[in-house]
Amino acid sequence: MAARKVQIYLPEDRIRQLETILARHSRRFWRETVPGGQEKYTCLVQQRYTERLLDDLEKSFAKVPGFTAHVELLEAVIPSIEETPESELPLPEGLAPPSALERYFSRDRLSTDEIYDDIEASLQLTPSYLLTATLSAVIAGLGMRSGQTAVVIGAMIIAPLLGPTVGMALAATVGNLKLGLRAARTLAIGCLACVAAGWVLGLFLEIDPLVDELRNRTLVQLADVALALACGAAGVLAFSRGASAALVGVMIAVALVPPLAATGIYFGAGLVAAGGNALFLFMVNLVCVNVAGIATFLLQGLPPKNWRMTGTILAVWGTLLILLVSMMAGRIFFGLGSWDTVWQYLGK
Repeated sequence: MAARKVQIYLPEDRIRQLETILARHSRRFWRETVPGGQEKYTCLVQQRYTERLLDDLEKSFAKVPGFTAHVELLEAVIPSIEETPESELPLPEGLAPPSALERYFSRDRLSTDEIYDDIEASLQLTPSYLLTATLSAVIAGLGMRSGQTAVVIGAMIIAPLLGPTVGMALAATVGNLKLGLRAARTLAIGCLACVAAGWVLGLFLEIDPLVDELRNRTLVQLADVALALACGAAGVLAFSRGASAALVGVMIAVALVPPLAATGIYFGAGLVAAGGNALFLFMVNLVCVNVAGIATFLLQGLPPKNWRMTGTILAVWGTLLILLVSMMAGRIFFGLGSWDTVWQYLGK
């Protein structure tokens, strides 16, 4: 059973309240006196209960001077912390019991605070973020131009769009408007950098628009919708379990960076219709990744602060997805989304 070590520093006059809280959420805890009139409590908490403990600590002690709590991952615990129906910790009063699916998927999920910390650094608009976004688009664009799939995949490893994309899904799930705006701004600027990099390539390099790696980014089919949904769900699932950022980033970036680079390349080469098709593919992928991300966070039991807000945001993303899929179906039905149309546009 995955476990966390939570260390808490609190003034001595609040320890009775703290011990009551720890008894509800932790399996074992011990006390240590530290300088400055503070008491240090170290407790072992099963990973699935970490969320509850941190929420309770924040509600009770957030405004108490000197209060601090931090969480550490434990690789092993002896004796091990096992959970059976008989030993399961009781739910706090007023909290609905988790469903069987939520209980299963939340067993090894990081707490919301841990996910916040993992995302926080990637939402900063730093020179390295802009440079990495630009270089990933350049590498992806050159790989698509020469038809080298391995190069395109390599570009996904360095693409920095994971943090802001997951940040948007997380913000929608928990109803954090400030986080959502930061993530959207960072993602928008990164996407513009990718398109600009592709535009420069299309402007100065000779482009064969019929190379498969480029051509495929102008086609939008139901398989692309399924792929983007799978990428979003798999990416969020892996991210919320502390998987390697590079590995998770590939899952997300594969749905976003190649269409953006292709959009810039086609616009730079003067092929507006093909560029519009690639941009449409990016829009479909972005919406799919967010819908799948929010649904996956909810499935793992991430607690929304306001179900009405979270439901509304999910409904908006879902409506956009239905609208885009309807447009895609119409384009295919009328031949506007087929490669034959682009071929005719190019005069081939």
